[in-house]
Amino acid sequence: MELLATAIDNTNRAIGKVVCWLVLLMVLVQFGVVLARYVFGIGDLWAQESIIYMHGFLFTLAAAYTLSEDGHVRVDIFYRDASLRYRALVDMLGSLCLLIPVSLIIVTSSWNYVAGSWRVLESSQEASGIPAVFLLKTAIPVMGMLLTAQGVTIIIRSALVLSGRAVTRPAPTVEPIKGA
Repeated sequence: MELLATAIDNTNRAIGKVVCWLVLLMVLVQFGVVLARYVFGIGDLWAQESIIYMHGFLFTLAAAYTLSEDGHVRVDIFYRDASLRYRALVDMLGSLCLLIPVSLIIVTSSWNYVAGSWRVLESSQEASGIPAVFLLKTAIPVMGMLLTAQGVTIIIRSALVLSGRAVTRPAPTVEPIKGA
């Protein structure tokens, strides 16, 4: 089971590390759009829509990565100072009762919506827009699947802690900034 949890963690981390580059790309494209519009008087709908696409992909596909790194906001008045076993129990129950059911609802409720978009290969409503709205919509059920998988990882790791076979999940490593 630990192997499955590690595989899911590694997959979500790999996706997150790739998708995080969209932040830099969004900033550069936005800078280019502003520069082109206000300095050269040129507008480009493709570039403007690409920012929306990147933003959508970033937040949907990096959600499970953020969860794997324990980066989501939580009210941890009691959780922060609690014992490892208590935190594992809260994580397990939260995943079983909230995370996985909501994630599965996202997948099932978006399935026909995305399938309809693929059927017609939905494109932008603007004539010169990006002809790939169906790809952007696909990120919705993918996010639900990735979050569900990460929920399984949380349950596995919590069960190992509660059974006494694991003390804690390894903390994410922070690499020092070179040259600082």
